[in-house]
Amino acid sequence: MRVLICDDQAITREGLSMLLALDRDITVIAQASDGAEGVELAALHQPDLVLMDLKMPGMNGIEATRQIRSRFPAMRVLVLTTYDDDQWVADAVRAGAAGYLLKDTTREELLKAVRGTVDGKSYLDPAVAGKVLGLAASPQTQPASVLTAKLSEREVDVLNLLARGFTNADIAAQLHLSEGTVRNHVSTIFAKLDVNDRTQAAVIAIRHGLG
Repeated sequence: MRVLICDDQAITREGLSMLLALDRDITVIAQASDGAEGVELAALHQPDLVLMDLKMPGMNGIEATRQIRSRFPAMRVLVLTTYDDDQWVADAVRAGAAGYLLKDTTREELLKAVRGTVDGKSYLDPAVAGKVLGLAASPQTQPASVLTAKLSEREVDVLNLLARGFTNADIAAQLHLSEGTVRNHVSTIFAKLDVNDRTQAAVIAIRHGLG
């Protein structure tokens, strides 16, 4: 898997590059020192994953994530930052980040998050998972009927399992469908809910009582 590192600290970029290089399945193809360069290098190199810091000079990681996800919907962004306050987490998820990891994580957790995010899963550091659930449980909560008016019965079934953290393969086994059919349902759900990834879809689902 091909990874782009975007962080304004050179020592952090080099350290992450060395850590990831220990896994022979991961290749760090480029490093960016700010959000604008990250967007430019993402367009140039088309990585599988962008490992994104948030607070950087010039364009920050939130805006960079938003632009990358808008231009390259299949490209995954995993936030790696020191910031765990509610606003950063909320903005990152809304911008399209597929995962949110804090920099005090272990190498094992970092590799797990990188692999999982590239494989289409959403990864949240335990320290911020509650904040995402808090967003979902905010006063904006609406009845499930709002979703069922938009989605078919089968799409609701898929979304319910997606919100519980099931992979496409897990959902396929649970609902006795092919994995390709599940992928099609997930794509349709994203389009109908106007979201970019599983994390955003899960937040909407939980807000409506699913999951």
